[in-house]
Amino acid sequence: MDVLGIVMAVIELVLIVVLFVMLMTVRKKLSSLERRYNRFLRGKDVENMEEVILSRFAEISGLKRSTRMVADALGGIDEMSQMSFQKMGLVKYDAFDDIGGNLSFALALLSKKNNGFVLNSVHGKEGCYTYLKEIVNGESYIALGSEEQQALDKAKNADNFME
Repeated sequence: MDVLGIVMAVIELVLIVVLFVMLMTVRKKLSSLERRYNRFLRGKDVENMEEVILSRFAEISGLKRSTRMVADALGGIDEMSQMSFQKMGLVKYDAFDDIGGNLSFALALLSKKNNGFVLNSVHGKEGCYTYLKEIVNGESYIALGSEEQQALDKAKNADNFME
């Protein structure tokens, strides 16, 4: 044999040994994995896993029902909020020249659709008088005083609109 043949044989032998070591390592890992897999699938583990999966499905079904109920409740709240007072305009003024301090006021409270009322409180020496005028679609069927109209305009153009 020549030197080249001997070197090639040694290299082949080293490669065979390395491959054999790698094969044994992979076989050991596979065996370990197979033992764990069999232990997992034996007896109570399978029953427990099935119970866990079924309980999770039941929880998901319950969550879906709860989500539907919450969505329905929110829809009702949204409908009710459309009718609630969401916009406000306030004008304070002196109703009479001889009384100062801006004790009189006009307050407009409107819904999203500009339905509501204007409350006018006039403070004088003889007492305090309160008047209420209904507002439908942003308009009053009864003539409004200048302060009442200002309060209504403030409410209709209010930045405090809640959506």
